[in-house]
Amino acid sequence: MRTRIAVLVSGGGTNLQALIDARDRGELPDGELALVVSNNAEAYALRRAEAAGIPAAVCLRGKGEGREAFEARLLEILEANHIQMLVLAGFMAILSAGFVARYPDAIINVHPSLIPSFCGEGFYGLRVHRAALDYGVKVTGATVHYVNEIPDGGRIICQKAVEIKPGDTPETLQRRVMEQAEWKLLPQAAQQVAKELRKRSEAYV
Repeated sequence: MRTRIAVLVSGGGTNLQALIDARDRGELPDGELALVVSNNAEAYALRRAEAAGIPAAVCLRGKGEGREAFEARLLEILEANHIQMLVLAGFMAILSAGFVARYPDAIINVHPSLIPSFCGEGFYGLRVHRAALDYGVKVTGATVHYVNEIPDGGRIICQKAVEIKPGDTPETLQRRVMEQAEWKLLPQAAQQVAKELRKRSEAYV
């Protein structure tokens, strides 16, 4: 039995597309892209899911709603779909320690820097690349890591370096990091963790 994966998204879904493309190439043999969940009803990622034949759900956090109530509804969706693993692919919400504990070593995230540089709360999207350029580093990259209660603080699964070039802008750097690192690392890490989880579940059968 393949590991049932939910991909959590908030925006365009380019990393989701990388997972879909890897699946279609046969590079995710131990994982099944079983669900896409978005906390943004207008996310283009939902259209990518539909085009790829993946069931999708929207879980919005109501105005003034606490994180606990939002996560309870998210958990209901995941459990109803028998999800065993989560991939955070541009998911703009920080999960609580209690939520993460429900999926031990089964939630992964991709971050557009070489952790521990330019990471943690407040570092996302173009902010990460702008910080790297402002600091003057010559090399950046991407990291896939397990998720714990600390933003970008979980154990690292894999990393890939990307050169910063003269004249780079946050936008050009973001694109190169996605193409050369994020879109390669995330499917590899997803397959690795899905395989580990499949073996773990088979050991209990």
